[in-house]
Amino acid sequence: MRTAPTSQFSFFVVCLKYSDWEVILLTKSKRDQKSAELAKQILENYQPETVEDMQDALKDIFGPMFETMLKGEMNHHLGYESNDKREKETDNRRNGYGKKTVKTSSGTLDIDVPRDRDASFNPELIPKRKTDVSAIENKVISMYARGMSQRDISSTIEDIYGFSVSHEMISDITDQVLPELEEWQTRPLKNCYAFVFVDCMYTTIRNEYETRKYAVYTILGYTMEGQKEILGLWLNETESKHKWMQIFDEIKSRGVEDIFFISIDGVSGLEEGAHAIFPDVIVQRCIVHLIRNSIKYVPSKDYKAFTKALRKVYGAPSLKACLSAFESFKQQWAAYPGAIDVWARNFNHVEQLFDYGSAIRKVMYTTNAVESIHSSFRKVTKKGAFPNENALLKVLFLRIKELESKWESGHIQNWAMVMNQLLIHDDLKDRVLKYLE
Repeated sequence: MRTAPTSQFSFFVVCLKYSDWEVILLTKSKRDQKSAELAKQILENYQPETVEDMQDALKDIFGPMFETMLKGEMNHHLGYESNDKREKETDNRRNGYGKKTVKTSSGTLDIDVPRDRDASFNPELIPKRKTDVSAIENKVISMYARGMSQRDISSTIEDIYGFSVSHEMISDITDQVLPELEEWQTRPLKNCYAFVFVDCMYTTIRNEYETRKYAVYTILGYTMEGQKEILGLWLNETESKHKWMQIFDEIKSRGVEDIFFISIDGVSGLEEGAHAIFPDVIVQRCIVHLIRNSIKYVPSKDYKAFTKALRKVYGAPSLKACLSAFESFKQQWAAYPGAIDVWARNFNHVEQLFDYGSAIRKVMYTTNAVESIHSSFRKVTKKGAFPNENALLKVLFLRIKELESKWESGHIQNWAMVMNQLLIHDDLKDRVLKYLE
């Protein structure tokens, strides 16, 4: 495969570093002096006031950039540069230029494409009959969304296109999602969510010369229509009730008036924090987390029998059967008081499950719905530490977009029965009807 001279692609990389000046300001990443000077010249010459102004300016820049690269490819194709007076090894010569309109990520633009006399020139950058040159950006973003490292992306692009791209270029291409991420993070939310699931996962961010674990806060909501929606992502160095209260306060300011049920893990103070912002919310401790906490006190040889006995408690058909099963459970496993204590201290969360129908119980009893999202996140964060918060948020946001596209055509399983049981519940009926009108 023929490739244009390296210098031409270096010019391409430098120019693309400034495809969105506001995004570059957001990342605050260090650039080399030449790149900084180029950005300064663009801003001084065009004086853009909006992203649209900057994209118009870049259209003026992309035209000459692509034309310069195409001339470089023609030089390579013919084996000599323009105005070279030396004897040529081929009879083929330049034959002027043809007009072509191409689509870029900054809009459409007209360029002059060099031609040769025998029409054998087929540029690699913009092949004949191809008009969309934004595909490489989409491919880079798609690979980034799947957790590929910048090194792997660069190698893949080189395999496909025959030229390499720098880490800075990859970063800047993926930076194009930052304005969309910011808009998504601050978007208005629905006024009511029937169920909300909250959880944290930890990942690593490089902070100058050290690495630190950061908590990724995720909230998944079930809408009144039975659709899944991730309300947002938040980062903090630790998981705490104070951060959760800030997050609950934020989603309230973004339009959430009421939440019927919120399923949580065992973070101390989280239940009180949720009630402080949404006084009427029903807070449910995750039963699966309680199981995990209790089996810490049980020898591995007894795990299967222990969890089977527990299932008879929280999976009982009625509260009366649940209470009976719990008494039997305490007697059967009295040899492990630590495990019994976990359930005794949190048994109110088991009892309250039976205040609602079986379809509601099946939804509210666990945070597995949000944990499955974190499992998906881990597939794209397992490569190692991220250089900054933006790098982490970009890859998680792109993963969320993939998840949301899968959810578009589906509903929560058995949602019709869930809504029927909500509507016949004395304490919930009026709240449900308010948001169904």
